[in-house]
Amino acid sequence: MSWIHTIPYSKATGQLKKIYNRIKGPKDTIDNVLTIHSLRPHTLTAHMSLYKSVLHHSGNSLPKWYLEALGVYASYLNKCDYCFEHHFAGFSRLLDNDIEAKKYKNAILNDALEDYLDAKWLVGAYYTKRLTLEAHKTSQEHIEALRKVGFSDGEILEINQVVSYFNYVNRSVVGLGVNTKGDILGLSPNDNDDPDNWSHN
Repeated sequence: MSWIHTIPYSKATGQLKKIYNRIKGPKDTIDNVLTIHSLRPHTLTAHMSLYKSVLHHSGNSLPKWYLEALGVYASYLNKCDYCFEHHFAGFSRLLDNDIEAKKYKNAILNDALEDYLDAKWLVGAYYTKRLTLEAHKTSQEHIEALRKVGFSDGEILEINQVVSYFNYVNRSVVGLGVNTKGDILGLSPNDNDDPDNWSHN
């Protein structure tokens, strides 16, 4: 599970139980990435609000598969196996094409994203790598490169926010020793039209 004590659904009470009821998956499962917040439920609320907003919100205009793809890539760069496995499963479900999903995974593992992503999407991946590994070297030139291939400023913000979110959660997971034991990989709150629906299914 993790290196710190966590409270499972069966032992949760009060505010934590209310939040768990909003996010639980099949058979009352709660992903380990979320139970690590159980000693401070207010941080779980903040995490879920951010997660839903940057990845599962109708206000986003970029395709969800692409935002997930960037999250998978950032997680790989951060050596966060937990998020890499979870979000690759989510990415695969969105594509509904195991062969294409495996091609993307192989492109990441072989440092060959240009073999999978079209030119526009590739520039977003380059920005993801820069922001993840060398954030201090990010400059206005990198934003201009995104504009040049056709991303609007709003879409650039979406890319920035999803990559920033994954860097946050990757560090939470790696820093607290979270593993996938007991998790159902790839579940997510898929009702984009309802920002308050956090249910994992």
